[in-house]
Amino acid sequence: MTRVIAAAEWGGEFDGALDPIIDLFRFPPLWEIELLGLDLSINRTILIAWFMTFLAGLLMMMAFRQPQIVPGKMQAFGEMIVDFVRQIVLDIMGPKGLKFLPLLTTFFVFIFFMNVAKITPFMMMPPTSRMAWPLFLAVIAWLVYVGVGIKEQGLLTYFKDMAIPPGVPKPLLVILAPIEIISGLILRPFTLAVRLFANMVAGHILVVITLVTIHVFLPSPTGFAIGIFGLIAAPLVFAFELFIIGLQAYIFTMLTAVYISSSLEPAH
Repeated sequence: MTRVIAAAEWGGEFDGALDPIIDLFRFPPLWEIELLGLDLSINRTILIAWFMTFLAGLLMMMAFRQPQIVPGKMQAFGEMIVDFVRQIVLDIMGPKGLKFLPLLTTFFVFIFFMNVAKITPFMMMPPTSRMAWPLFLAVIAWLVYVGVGIKEQGLLTYFKDMAIPPGVPKPLLVILAPIEIISGLILRPFTLAVRLFANMVAGHILVVITLVTIHVFLPSPTGFAIGIFGLIAAPLVFAFELFIIGLQAYIFTMLTAVYISSSLEPAH
């Protein structure tokens, strides 16, 4: 990987110096903005996030602006997405979970469109490969499932059931209770964020390596065979990444539904 990226930077020659891999994800601000000591500068990642959010909202608005009994193509597309998420909700939470369908559908659509920027021409950069976005979504999920747990079970009951799983011998609670609290309040949102972030980072690097391999080696007489290999592999890489894009949106949505479901009723 290092040699491929280096070849792109140095025109096929590499003397051992290489910019840090983090530069694939770091973009200088296009407009520097500071408010009350906070850096609110706008860079390429922010513009991509805004554009993909606008595109997702526009497509869903077009799908359901004037719903018909016999749906057109756009409405059918929108209904397919909603039905997919509804099935996740029904399988995990049952009919009582349908009130969370708008939230979970928003999660799925938003994450999918953010992720798909990874393989979109002129973007090729998923905002979810920056930790701030997955963490922001995970915090929303955390606030919802903790808030639902407190509302449905009461403050003391919710945290007591979280800390004390049913059927556990009392001597083990000294060790197990803190682990359960940490798992429910810290590890759940953290793993939600890291899973999405790590997959998007790895996918972005893989796409970059594939495109760089084609760009650097295909025009070169000595590296032509490597360029051809990259050219053949590119459709497979993009198809694989499209699968991962959808899978990560599904996993985040599904796990959020699982966590909300666990908050709706006390453990038995």
